[in-house]
Amino acid sequence: METERLSFPEILLRETSLTDEQLNEALEIQKEKSGKLKEILFKLNYLKEEDFLKALSKWLGILYLSELSPLEIDRELISKIPINFAKKYEVIPLNRDGDEVRVATSDPMNTFLLDDLRLLLKCRVQAAAAPSRQILATINQVYDRARDSAEQMMDDLNGGNLDSVAEGLEEPEDLLDVTDEAPIIKLVNSLLFRAVKERASDIHIEPFEKDLSVRIRIDGVLHEVIRPPKRIQSSITSRVKIMGGLNIAEKRLPQDGRIRLKIAGKDIDIRLSTVPTSFGERVVMRLLDRSSILLGLDEIGLLGEKLMKIERLIRRSNGILLVTGPTGSGKTTTLYAALSRINSPDKNIITIEDPVEYQLKGIGQIHVNPKIDLTFANGLRSILRQDPDVIMVGEIRDTETAGIAIHASLTGHLVLSTLHTNDAPGAVTRLIDMGIEPFLVSSSVVAIIAQRLVRLICPDCREEVRPTEAELSELSLKKKELDGKAIFRGKGCSNCMGTGYKGRTGIYELLLVDDKIRTLILNNADSNTIKREGVKRGMYTLRMDGSQKVVDGITTIEEVLRVTQEEIGD
Repeated sequence: METERLSFPEILLRETSLTDEQLNEALEIQKEKSGKLKEILFKLNYLKEEDFLKALSKWLGILYLSELSPLEIDRELISKIPINFAKKYEVIPLNRDGDEVRVATSDPMNTFLLDDLRLLLKCRVQAAAAPSRQILATINQVYDRARDSAEQMMDDLNGGNLDSVAEGLEEPEDLLDVTDEAPIIKLVNSLLFRAVKERASDIHIEPFEKDLSVRIRIDGVLHEVIRPPKRIQSSITSRVKIMGGLNIAEKRLPQDGRIRLKIAGKDIDIRLSTVPTSFGERVVMRLLDRSSILLGLDEIGLLGEKLMKIERLIRRSNGILLVTGPTGSGKTTTLYAALSRINSPDKNIITIEDPVEYQLKGIGQIHVNPKIDLTFANGLRSILRQDPDVIMVGEIRDTETAGIAIHASLTGHLVLSTLHTNDAPGAVTRLIDMGIEPFLVSSSVVAIIAQRLVRLICPDCREEVRPTEAELSELSLKKKELDGKAIFRGKGCSNCMGTGYKGRTGIYELLLVDDKIRTLILNNADSNTIKREGVKRGMYTLRMDGSQKVVDGITTIEEVLRVTQEEIGD
């Protein structure tokens, strides 16, 4: 009853960290310039939206929802609220309770909005308060508009008008002149939407003798989503090529392009590649979400002592730090996390990349362009004339780039770069095989990180399992070493597409180049010798780090074995 006697400003003072002075300042601004009190408080950085809404919901006597579950939202209600309306007013219907519908809104005081919702939903409305970001994220997840889904589009195309659509779109050069092209455009758009919604990194469109296979890569593993009929193959390929600015008449040569799109409120950059095969052009699209938040070093799977060592390494004034691993193992994410950690106004950081995947504020980023002879090597030479403190080279691909990077590290610059090798010691032999003298490698390289990505156990269907002695021995684990800890596995549910996994994290191998390792490099030791010495000196191999993450309940035995197969027999 006490809250009923209090005014809203009084509730704000009691329930939040807001002070009398701050509230009075905000009320004065509101009196002078008008506007909403919450927006003034947010602009002054006096309150967070969550705190404001919690206090408001207490004053109004309504529910406050810190999180929304897309799976619990009534799809029938969603169909009655246009997506543009929902996004503009930051509102989403949740569920029906008798003749009343509960809606989540970031502005529960907006009576005009609630009146509009009553008209749209044709029933009484009960408002609940929820943060804007939660509402917008949920809108982007649930508004997939079933009729435009890839599977539904396939049904439409397989209806009575398939032949006419296929005939009309058979020849790529006529594609832009055909008026009845909507089904193909919708099919491609819905595939892109589904890929973004399900966190896919790639879309593969593969032609076979009698049909097409469309697969998307989620958490590093490909899943087939649809198999369109062969008759619309050229139409789909041509549509994608037009989006990427490629030559639709050229089918004999490989082509590369780029597509920039906004999908479900996310800024997506797509790298497009086509290659000719026996049964038509094969298309692969790599999706990059430019609006995604960059991860920090402590969020990518680096833990404890390893994280502290890397923190020290990236604050050095000179030397080369290499990150190795196959394509798609998260090397660039690790380098970006390192750069973000050391980025400050007193450091001049410049990168040269192919392509620039994320825009980093305060860092100069150069995109290589071989067409105008802006290669890694030439770009690196120019960077050295820009007085850098830290240089990131996207990849060391040749002897010339390696030589310039080593020269830069020996003349007082910290150089971060990547190499394609299976493990950390392999990077040493790779540089020497490129023609770099062992004494230069030993004096410039300060550490090498090898990494892989393992899938995380889905938190919604996680269950305890009892591994066999054979499974444990594969990871060099013994039951007595588990120290009473349980081993988990994902059973498979709708949230993880039945895979038992959702999301990924890294496993790491960190080789520090100390005096002993330097001596081995100078004596041209092979990578296995360097590896054995590294393990003796406390280096955790990829499989050892993976084993620790299994024991910690982060991933599974099968997943660690899958990504560390190359260690077998070492």
